[in-house]
Amino acid sequence: MGGPEPGSATASTDRRPWAGRRIVLGVTGGIAAYKVVQLARDLTRMGATVDVVPTRSARRFVGDISFEGVTGRPVRWDILESGRALDHIRLAREADLVCVAPATADFLARGAHGRADDLLSALLLATRAPVLLAPAMNDAMWEHPATQANVARLVELGYYLVGPAEGPLAYGEGAGAGRMEQPDVLLQHIGRALVGETRYSGRRVVVTAGPTREPVDPVRYLSNRSSGRMGFALAAAAWRRSAEVDLVAGPTVLEPPHGPRVHQVETGAEMKSAVRRLLADAELLIMAAAPADFRPAEVATLKIKKEAAPDVLSLEPAPDILRDTIPDRRTGSVVVGFALEMEEGEGNALRKLESKELDLVVLNRTGPRSGFDTETNEVTLLDRDGEAEPLPLLSKDEVAERILDRIERLMPFPDE
Repeated sequence: MGGPEPGSATASTDRRPWAGRRIVLGVTGGIAAYKVVQLARDLTRMGATVDVVPTRSARRFVGDISFEGVTGRPVRWDILESGRALDHIRLAREADLVCVAPATADFLARGAHGRADDLLSALLLATRAPVLLAPAMNDAMWEHPATQANVARLVELGYYLVGPAEGPLAYGEGAGAGRMEQPDVLLQHIGRALVGETRYSGRRVVVTAGPTREPVDPVRYLSNRSSGRMGFALAAAAWRRSAEVDLVAGPTVLEPPHGPRVHQVETGAEMKSAVRRLLADAELLIMAAAPADFRPAEVATLKIKKEAAPDVLSLEPAPDILRDTIPDRRTGSVVVGFALEMEEGEGNALRKLESKELDLVVLNRTGPRSGFDTETNEVTLLDRDGEAEPLPLLSKDEVAERILDRIERLMPFPDE
C-alpha cells in the first residue's frame, strides 16, 4: 500500500484547526460510505481524534476494521452494548464536531424529527457541538418534497449541510444532484466549522497566488518558479476563518483550494485587472503572487523559428500590481505584500513596504526548503512600526495561519 502523494491532505500532520480536536464521524448506509474511510484517515493524519459511529446498515458497506485501521480507535455502533449504555452521552459531550457522511435520506428524516433509535441519532440529540451533514442519495430522492422539507428543518435546527454534489450516481442511475461531496471538500468544511466565528467572519479578502506568464510568441513565455502553494494556503486559511475570499491565481499545476472564489489569470496585466476589479470591496489584500518583473517589449504573432531568433530579446517592465492599484484600495483596508530576496533582504523588504504603501511585508528567503516550489517556508514579518517577527521553518499551511494571526493585530474591526 503506497504512501500519500506529496501535497495531499494525508501527507500533512498536526494541522490547524484539526489538530487536537475530537470529531465524531457518523456513517450511514449509502454506497458513498467507502469514501469516508479516506476522510477518517485524513482527519486522523491532521491530528484529530476520530471516533467513527456507523449505523447498522453502514457496517454492511464498510467493515469496522477499515475505520479502526486508519483511526487507531475502536468503532462504536451498538447503543445497547453492555457496559456502554452512556456512549451516546459521552461521545456527544467530548466531541468538538459531529460529521455524518454519507447522510442518507432516511437519516435526514430521522434527524429532522428528533428520532433516537440508534447510537448515531441519539448522539445527535445529545451533542451541543456543531453538526455537519453530507447528504448522499439518488437525485429523485434528493429532490422529493419530503426530503427538501427535512433539509429545511435541519437547517432551522442549526445543522450545516454540505452538498450534495452533481455528478455520476450509482451504477445505472446516470448523473444528477445526489453525490456525496468528496472527502477533501468535507475536510475543508469540517475545518471551517471547527474554527467557527472569527474576527474575519464575513470580511472580503483578496489573495493573489502563483506566477504570471508573459508571452514571447504563441508558444513561449517568461515566468518564474512560483508554485502558488503559499497563496493557496493563505486563501484556504482565510476561508476557514469564515472570510469571503477571492483568489486571483496565475498558472499553476496545483488544484485551487475549495471555498474561495477562484479567478484564473495568466499575464501580469490580467492579474492587475482582476485585483483592481475586486479591491473596491476588499478589506484585506494579500499579494502572495510572484508576477513577472519584465515582459517582452514585442510579442511575436507567430512562433519564432530557431534560425530567425533575435540576438537580443528586448524587455520592458511588467505591471507593478501593488503600486498600480494603490488608488483602487478601499479606505482603511489592510494590504500585505511578499518580498522574495536573496541578499540585503530586510532592507529591500522595508523599502518595498514604504514604496508600495503596505501594512505588512512578508520577507521570503530562498533556499533548499524555502521560497519557490517548496512545501515549507522561512519568513520574517515586518510591519510599518518596525516590528520584525522571524518565523522558523514551517509548512506553508502553518505560515499562512501565522500571517493571518499577525494581520488580526493590524486590521480594523467594527468592535474596536
